[in-house]
Amino acid sequence: MSEIALQVRDVVKTFDTDSGTINAVDGLSFEVHAGEFVGLVGPSGSGKTTMLSILAALLTATSGQILVDGHDLARMSEAGRVALRREKIGFTFQSNNLIPFLTALENVELMLRLNGRLDAGGRLRAVELLSRLGLEERLGNLPAQMSGGQQQRVAIARALIHSPTLVLADEPTASLDTERAFQVVETFAALIHENQRAGIMVTHDLRMCKFVDRVLQMRDGKLVRVYEARKEIDALARGE
Repeated sequence: MSEIALQVRDVVKTFDTDSGTINAVDGLSFEVHAGEFVGLVGPSGSGKTTMLSILAALLTATSGQILVDGHDLARMSEAGRVALRREKIGFTFQSNNLIPFLTALENVELMLRLNGRLDAGGRLRAVELLSRLGLEERLGNLPAQMSGGQQQRVAIARALIHSPTLVLADEPTASLDTERAFQVVETFAALIHENQRAGIMVTHDLRMCKFVDRVLQMRDGKLVRVYEARKEIDALARGE
């Protein structure tokens, strides 16, 4: 068994609202190993995106423990969490947040530059990764010169380029047609497996679960079911 890249222990996230306190995440515990691609599914409002934001160190859990590559987020300073996000975590959310005045290649290279790793080898890896995602003709294009789906693929490449321990994706196929969505998630899964990264993908499209190794199902902030057997996961992806 590969090493554990992510440990989540009894994580709770509460929010105060006009009608009282709600638990957006309510006692979640799970682990993800290096080289494992996990799907996080559930209805809208189930807490999936909140959980992903906590894992990305963008939100702080109310209680519980999260360890990324052995680093306890709760025990880190804000500066430490910023460094962890930059070095150990890759993420792409529905809003791809590309820098509008940088080309596709420059947007991907930015993560290497921020980590002091932009050299000839890094540039070559960025070109190869974008090409693998079907963007070899778009390397010099600005975001405004690309479709929403192309921009999303640039964001995926940016999330992977610096070899993070943990890769997080929130609805990475939301702006893609079905054929391209399957291609992108299949490539995403292959890269996670090949490079021994821990990957978590939030998706509403259960068909994409055919590419993951395990599925965590949330409802009302809780983890209600885990699909681990290949037969079960494939049946879920087929809508059975």
